[in-house]
Amino acid sequence: MKKFPKAIAAMMLMTVAVCMVGCKLIDFSKRKTHEFVDLGLPSGTLWATCNVGANKPEDYGKCFAWGEIKPKSTCNWNTYKYCKGDDASLTKYCTISSFGYEEFADSLIVLQPTDDAATANWEDGWYMPTEEQWEELYKNTTNTWTTQNGVNGRLFTAGNGNSLFLPAAGNRWGSEVGYAGSYGSYWSSTLGFDLPSGAWNFFFDLEDCHLSGCRRDIGQSVRAVRSVPLN
Repeated sequence: MKKFPKAIAAMMLMTVAVCMVGCKLIDFSKRKTHEFVDLGLPSGTLWATCNVGANKPEDYGKCFAWGEIKPKSTCNWNTYKYCKGDDASLTKYCTISSFGYEEFADSLIVLQPTDDAATANWEDGWYMPTEEQWEELYKNTTNTWTTQNGVNGRLFTAGNGNSLFLPAAGNRWGSEVGYAGSYGSYWSSTLGFDLPSGAWNFFFDLEDCHLSGCRRDIGQSVRAVRSVPLN
């Protein structure tokens, strides 16, 4: 009978060892999470407090071409994933065949999860906002150009008193990031309504902010959203 506790102890040690190995797969204490703010929007959309690739609201984060999930040093049509070298040879997200490679066309107008920089990098229900979600943010908040901890950007304040800061991170065209501190240019997940070589983005500077179309090959900021809070 005296040996029984030792056997139990040995079994417990084996269990701990197995759990330690298993924790590489199921250790939720190391799960990557990201903070969000509830602006009380009609849709219930929750906005991340910092850009993808950033660690705090004032950080610029990374620039991504539309539909690409990894940042790169040079952004142009020659390096763009979904074309064959120019804006008239698209290979995905092309609603007009004259812009497609060998007359290619499809019906995709919103990024699929595998092409969404927010989903691919953050997971856990995060995704890039649609054009409608950017419009909802604009219409249901007041915004002002401001400086937060030495970084220029726009602050969006909701009726519930919560606010969201977007840094003016500029964008990457070619090998250079330009106009950082002067304007912000943020992707939506929605293809442009006119030409499939462009997609909707949210642009702001010192004077104004608005939705506009932008070439898909240009590297821009990504701010993630989610529909429900983390459990």
